[in-house]
Amino acid sequence: MEARNNENFLWVFGYGSLCWHPGFKYKRSAVGHIKGFNRRFWQGNTTHRGTIEKPGRVATLVEEKEGVVYGRAFQVQDTAAFPYLENRECTLGGYMTTIATFYSREGNRSFPVIIYIATNKNKHWLGEAPLQNIAKQISECSGPNGHNVEYLLRLAEFMHRYLPEAQDEHLFTLELLVRSRIKETNMCLDTLMGKRDFNIDLEDVEIDAKDEDSDLVTNNATNNLRKNSFQFSLKVPDKTLRCLKM
Repeated sequence: MEARNNENFLWVFGYGSLCWHPGFKYKRSAVGHIKGFNRRFWQGNTTHRGTIEKPGRVATLVEEKEGVVYGRAFQVQDTAAFPYLENRECTLGGYMTTIATFYSREGNRSFPVIIYIATNKNKHWLGEAPLQNIAKQISECSGPNGHNVEYLLRLAEFMHRYLPEAQDEHLFTLELLVRSRIKETNMCLDTLMGKRDFNIDLEDVEIDAKDEDSDLVTNNATNNLRKNSFQFSLKVPDKTLRCLKM
C-alpha cells in the first residue's frame, strides 16, 4: 500500500514537531488521527532538542492495538520534501518509516500516510521511564533548534487548540509536570519558548508553492490567543525516500 490517494501526491503524518513546524512545502494539510499506536516521549534527541552530553526527549510511536494518536497529515507533491525529511527524521533522528491509515477529524476521509517511528533498535533510544523523570529531563535539555520544553509545550498546545477532543494522558501529564517544574524553579517560560511566534494555517486548501518563499520568514503575531498559549507559523524550506521500510 502506498501513501498516495490521487495523482502523484503522498501524505505524511506528523505527531510531534511536524504539527507546528513542518519545515517543508506541501499542497494541503488536515488534522485527524491514526490508530494502532500511542505517542510516547521515549526517543532521545542530540541534534535538535538536546546534545550528546544531555540528550532531550522527543515523541515516537509505540504499537498499541487500541491506541489512537492525533496529529496533522500533509499532502506532498511527488517527493520534493523527502530529502529534507529523510535527513531530519532518519539520518539525524534515528527514525524509520512505515504506513498507517489517517482518519480526518471530520470523519469523511481516510487514506494511507507515511509515518516516522523510532524504535529501541536505534542509538538514540532512551525508552520508558517514570513521567517525573522524563519531565525533569525535558526541563533541563536544549539543543540547536531550541529548548526541549518548547517542543513539548508547543505540541501540547497544538492538541489543545486544534484537536481538543484528543485524549493523550502521556503528553498532557508531561505538560502539567513540566509547567509545574518551571514554576517551582522560577524558569522563564518566554526564554524556554524561544521568544518566537509560529502561525499555523489549517485550512484544507491547496498551497501555491510559488507563494511560499515569503512564509519562510513570516512571524506575524495576533492578539487573540488565550493566556499561556503560543503562536505558530508555517515555515517551509525547499528540499526519494531512501529510509522507507515497509
